[in-house]
Amino acid sequence: MKWGIVTFPGSNCDQDMADAVRLLPHAQPIRLWHKDTDTQNVDVLVLPGGFSYGDYLRSGAIARFSPIMQAVAKHAASGRPLIGICNGFQVLVEAGLLPGALLHNTQRRFICTDIHVRVEQTHSILTQNTSVGQVLRLPIAHGEGRYFAPQDDLNRLEDQGQVILRYCSAAGELAEEGNPNGSTNHIAGICNPAGNICGLMPHPERVMHPNMGNTDGRSLLESVAGSLGLISV
Repeated sequence: MKWGIVTFPGSNCDQDMADAVRLLPHAQPIRLWHKDTDTQNVDVLVLPGGFSYGDYLRSGAIARFSPIMQAVAKHAASGRPLIGICNGFQVLVEAGLLPGALLHNTQRRFICTDIHVRVEQTHSILTQNTSVGQVLRLPIAHGEGRYFAPQDDLNRLEDQGQVILRYCSAAGELAEEGNPNGSTNHIAGICNPAGNICGLMPHPERVMHPNMGNTDGRSLLESVAGSLGLISV
């Protein structure tokens, strides 16, 4: 299974993602450049974290115009998995592939820490190897991670089960102290109605091996592999 990892100017988690993919069974990372115009027919596409184009204008606002984004949209329209992590999530919403926006954290400062998220839905390619209510400990590192959407979009996300991860306490409670950036409805990750496009602010690729402190990210990335029938879920 080929995982395409897109590098924009300013990406800094692309190598982390490639290393994480190598820990998955039958998975091969394929490096893609923002000026490419095709995705080499990869099975999975990942827009990684970082600071594409220096986060000028808004995070992800310039990256959405990169030549590769037309091919990214075609890949997603075919029903194949597309994942945006942190800055990649910001690119997906700027490109209109997912609804909403990522605003400045309520504290107006960059946050780099471990947080907890609760799995809300398991029909997405990112969560099908998890259980509803399962709590994962994942790292975040962002200054603009506060999810926001107009009320109509929020209602649609909730009604259609598109909220896949929420920030929570270690016990899985939706307490304010468990919401690190002030995201609306504690939203940490969403998907499209079909479940093949997922965006999340936490970094599962950074917790894939015991040497990283825990392996909670592995269940998310293994879910993607399982969606293509390459591992049992």
